[in-house]
Amino acid sequence: MESSKTRPRPFEIHMVTAADSPAFSLLHWALHRSPVVGLDAEWKPSRKNHHQYGVSDGGGGAATSAPGRTPSFPTVSLLQIACRVRREPSDPAVGESPVFLVDLLSVPLPALYELLREMFVAPSVLKLGFKFKQDLVYLSSTFSSQGCHPGFDRVEPFLDITSIHHHLKNQNVGKKVPKETKSLAAICLEVLNILLSKELQCSDWACRPLSEDQMLYAASDAYYLLEIFAVFQQKFITADKPLSSLTELNVSSATVGLKEILTESNICDNVLRIKFCKASDMVKSSALSAHIPLNIFISTIVRKFGEKIVLKESDKVPRSSRRKAKRQSSLNANNKGQFDSIGDWQGPPPWDLSLGGDGCPKFLCDVMVEGLAKYLRCVGIDAAIPSSKKPEPRQLLDQAYKEERVLLTRDVKLLKHQYLMRNQVYRVKNLLKNDQLREVIETFQLKITEEQLMSRCTKCNGSFIQKPLTTEEAIAASRGFQVIPDCLFDRNLEFWQCMDCHQLYWEGTQYQNAVQKFIPVCNLND
Repeated sequence: MESSKTRPRPFEIHMVTAADSPAFSLLHWALHRSPVVGLDAEWKPSRKNHHQYGVSDGGGGAATSAPGRTPSFPTVSLLQIACRVRREPSDPAVGESPVFLVDLLSVPLPALYELLREMFVAPSVLKLGFKFKQDLVYLSSTFSSQGCHPGFDRVEPFLDITSIHHHLKNQNVGKKVPKETKSLAAICLEVLNILLSKELQCSDWACRPLSEDQMLYAASDAYYLLEIFAVFQQKFITADKPLSSLTELNVSSATVGLKEILTESNICDNVLRIKFCKASDMVKSSALSAHIPLNIFISTIVRKFGEKIVLKESDKVPRSSRRKAKRQSSLNANNKGQFDSIGDWQGPPPWDLSLGGDGCPKFLCDVMVEGLAKYLRCVGIDAAIPSSKKPEPRQLLDQAYKEERVLLTRDVKLLKHQYLMRNQVYRVKNLLKNDQLREVIETFQLKITEEQLMSRCTKCNGSFIQKPLTTEEAIAASRGFQVIPDCLFDRNLEFWQCMDCHQLYWEGTQYQNAVQKFIPVCNLND
């Protein structure tokens, strides 16, 4: 498995920050030379975005706008456009898969509007996205607010990556795509064997300048849409089928995934020889061997699987009441910078012996730092997550108070409630989980020993049993509950069980890798 952070970057990143910049001209050129583009957008995260600004995929469902109220969708800060360029000898010196990060906070939106509007409906450009309807609603609202009326209301031809994943796994073309779909990271891992990090998904995309990690994250989300499509496109390329039979391809011959493609005996030798190349190289290699232009394959795919996104007027109205949205906007404006210093730790924590505590650190990680909870558990620290899926601030504070925990958050809005609980709310400043873990260890002066590493259940935060299970006990405990490869039972490994959720753990390769990962973070090398 490769990580999108560690593997060589297969794309160029072009940051577009001005309408008169070379990058903007290059974007204009690339959009007119690309038969396929991948689209994604980023905006400043909000705890309530998912339910406050929900988009209905069916008929209606959104509330109507109250008279005199302004829609309050999030403002899109960044638009990512990954292009699959068809190059010619006289073209500019640019790679075949440039990714453009268009800074919508600095580029005048009227300068972009017609270019994007034309691309969204161009019949010669296939647009790819992952659940892009919500992105389109937010984009339309953002552009409309800057005088670009009527915004955007249509994208076609379009293919959703969730549909592509569904067709890769199912031979029945007519079978309906299920509503519950996998995440983009899960699809990337399954189709491309690429581990797509989502650590920065909830970072502040309105803050400038963007960090290099943010730029790489944003570009990767758009680029790998092209790569997943390339695997899907490979289904339509075989060395022994003539061009005349292309439009009559049987679906049953076009349902293999990437792994199966690489091992099928009827795939041409040049594809097998580049087994470890990216999917786009496979498509290009096979197409050249068959002397068939790539756009013919794309046209066939559009005819068979093409979709479109059409926004209704009801889609362009936020579901929440305008009063709540206006109050939230006012709160953000008034409190901008107000909490920069609030949330710094003053101490002592509730577990301090001087306060009658037991001396054992305990934390509660809210949804914005939920990944930190798992890292804290990995180093043996008691780290809980909210007891409900969408807790209100008072519920979080109540849970922290009752369980004598310090609430960890990146949500500055929570800090206005901290007067209710002295020294039980801390604002985490770092974005990445490794850095967050180091910050918490240093701030609270936690003493981590090597014996504590991997000593808690990462699934539920429970404690392990005092003694390891015997092989016979592990086999009995796993039966009907957890799948463990039989070969592990022959390796004389120690098995440990969580006392709360009964999950089984053993000291295998993943355990050793995790220990080595956390030793430097916890300063155990000193």
